[in-house]
Amino acid sequence: MQTNSTISILGCGWLGLPLARKLIEQGFRVKGSTTSPEKLQVLSKAGIAPYHIYLMEANIANLVDFLKTDLLLISFPPKIRSGKGAEYLAQIQTLQQAIPSSAVKYVLFISSTAVYPNLNTILSETTDLSATYPENYLLQAEAEIQSTPIPSTIIRFSGLIGPDRHPGRFFAGKENISHPQSPVNLIHLEDCISILIEIIKQDKWGRVYNACADEHPSRQEFYTAATAALNLPLPHFAPPSPTDTFKIISSEKLKKDLSYRFIYSNPMLFKEIQLSKEEF
Repeated sequence: MQTNSTISILGCGWLGLPLARKLIEQGFRVKGSTTSPEKLQVLSKAGIAPYHIYLMEANIANLVDFLKTDLLLISFPPKIRSGKGAEYLAQIQTLQQAIPSSAVKYVLFISSTAVYPNLNTILSETTDLSATYPENYLLQAEAEIQSTPIPSTIIRFSGLIGPDRHPGRFFAGKENISHPQSPVNLIHLEDCISILIEIIKQDKWGRVYNACADEHPSRQEFYTAATAALNLPLPHFAPPSPTDTFKIISSEKLKKDLSYRFIYSNPMLFKEIQLSKEEF
């Protein structure tokens, strides 16, 4: 995709906003949406054409103009753990109905490796998820996007770490944390942005990619180190159990297809882990 193309980012939040800034630096024109009217000025100051869009509204007056774009990048959180999976799917279905009659040429959909259950093995894009489909809102959302006639790519990010998401705060001071030896599946914000830009620049459409750091330290090792980096009370883990489950996400397809090398291949080397409380 040429750098003077227009990209509409639906959801300029924790990931979408810094991505938009980076795309603008590289010569793309960017439209960005938020569900919070007070954030429109933030987008405007960043050089992003701002739009207030909430897909659960009956009439979305400015959606048609927002979709006058070369690429639609969908980047708003599903909040499935908060019980909003059905609402998320309904919003994706609204997009699915609007995209075919729009000017959109390509769709880049940010999903999550949460689509995969814990199968106690290495999981790739070829893993059969058909049995989980009826209860899997993310997988259903992916299918809605893929059902449009517009070329689309799905990127499944693992657990997101970066500014304002310091992992040292997740379990600080907590007791009896389960699955101490289960491997973590994480990715840093800098890699997320870099990968998305590579997909766009290399025109990698019609794909599904996992995106996860290469190394998978145990929960106990990683979160103990992360908590120590902030000088917070250390977490305490329960003993391993024979019933503990896990998954290991493979990003080999992405690395090969994009010729991509992770900025942070090992979560233990995330800069947040390396900084002291005073430095961070």
